[in-house]
Amino acid sequence: MSAFRKRAKRKFVSEINVVPYIDVMLVLLVVFMVTAPLLMQGIKVDLPDAPSKPMEDTNEEPLIVSVRADGSYYLNLGKDEKQAKPLTEIKETVAKVLRQKPKTPVLVWGDSEAHYGLLVELMTQLQQAGAPSVGLVTEPPRQ
Repeated sequence: MSAFRKRAKRKFVSEINVVPYIDVMLVLLVVFMVTAPLLMQGIKVDLPDAPSKPMEDTNEEPLIVSVRADGSYYLNLGKDEKQAKPLTEIKETVAKVLRQKPKTPVLVWGDSEAHYGLLVELMTQLQQAGAPSVGLVTEPPRQ
């Protein structure tokens, strides 16, 4: 009987050791910090520098059409976003998306070396596809 009483006198520890949870949280923070820049989608273009205001935040994911200096067009939609597409195909795809989600913002990433005519033609086609306004993406001026 005395062995039973010794066990009964022990108190349970009701503390939670949070050190392992903090370690896991810090590892996840580092992983997200490393992968966040990799999530930037689209084709690499040299954007022109211009002082401009940032866009309003919307919940919709924007459609981004990129124009390289060689005149090739890219759309950040689907599996083959890094493959050049003809302008007619981009127009049809943008029209389909805008019919489903009319408030989707449409942005153009135009290379600073791209000809002005390429950008004007692209913007005309995007407006014909149903985009009420087309935004031009620029870099802030370097100081």
